[in-house]
Amino acid sequence: MEKPIKDMNTTVVLVTGPSGAGRTTAINAFEDLGYETIHNIPLALLHSLISGPSVGRPMALGIDVRTRDFSVSGVFEIQEAFAQSDQYEPSLLFLDCQTDTLLRRYSETRRRHPMALAETPLRGIELEAELLSPLRDRADILIDTTTLTPHDLKADIGGLFGSQGSTGLSVSVQSFSYKRGVPRGIDMVMDCRFLHNPYWDANLRMKTGQDADVLAYISQDPRYAEFFTRLKDLTALLLPAYRDEGKAHFSIGLGCTGGQHRSVAVAEELANALAADGWQVSKRHREMERRGDV
Repeated sequence: MEKPIKDMNTTVVLVTGPSGAGRTTAINAFEDLGYETIHNIPLALLHSLISGPSVGRPMALGIDVRTRDFSVSGVFEIQEAFAQSDQYEPSLLFLDCQTDTLLRRYSETRRRHPMALAETPLRGIELEAELLSPLRDRADILIDTTTLTPHDLKADIGGLFGSQGSTGLSVSVQSFSYKRGVPRGIDMVMDCRFLHNPYWDANLRMKTGQDADVLAYISQDPRYAEFFTRLKDLTALLLPAYRDEGKAHFSIGLGCTGGQHRSVAVAEELANALAADGWQVSKRHREMERRGDV
């Protein structure tokens, strides 16, 4: 369940969840979105923040078991205090993760669990899960990060919260490979595999759809111009309708075989065209992220 956001300057997201579930990544994502972010501020100090002047922009506050004076009841009290204030509209975001994945992450980083410094990470994970269970049950928004990469989590944060300070619809344009499946949460998918494939040109194989000569190659396909015109016309028809219906975010997925050439080129062109028409647009190239090209 997502709570309606009253105004950009009143949005407060309380970010919590088990250690290792991705809270730091989430806080960084909020900061990139223009939120005022504070991580692990003592709960007692938040009362001063509530009673003081507004910071003038949305906030994301990271809270976990390492927070001084942390308690589940204390988090609920802070949430209620924000809600009772005439300046803020709070939401509780809970980042969850399966035990085996948390164990693997602790094994990779070799860090001690904050709730079991002298015991195994598994014991700490179990204790923390039991402690945080009430917060999980009453969270306004829950994201399971078990199968998410940092890029995936940032994209989810952007989709849920990126447009809350916007006066219109936020549009996300993503390229992907069908080999890895369609990304979660896509509203509209277009298959670009019918276009001429630059992969079969040895001079273009190691390049991407962000390169001008790759786009030029794809544009030579006699079907490309009409396809892109119709795609742009379709989005021009749909986006205002979704905005009028109150939708805050709309995502468009462009897929091809490898997610490196055709889908990337079309995504770049569509995002640029939508931005030129005044839409708030973000771009994401999933397969290029995975290989570290973006």
